[in-house]
Amino acid sequence: MKEPPANVLELPLDVRAMMAMREAVRKALEEHAREGRPAYIGRNGKVVALSPDEIRAFLAEQPDDSPDNGAISE
Repeated sequence: MKEPPANVLELPLDVRAMMAMREAVRKALEEHAREGRPAYIGRNGKVVALSPDEIRAFLAEQPDDSPDNGAISE
């Protein structure tokens, strides 16, 4: 888990909420991959299953969860 920025309490509430949501999604995906279970996501308007290997690849290509990026958005 990445440490939040030192000024996290100075960030707007909506930014902090989005950071928390991204971290929760990342943890859920990591858990699915670790346990060998697929995860279901929306991609191009359809629901698709990601295998544990696809989950790991997906997470590896996501940028750090800084307040100004689009981590875990597709």
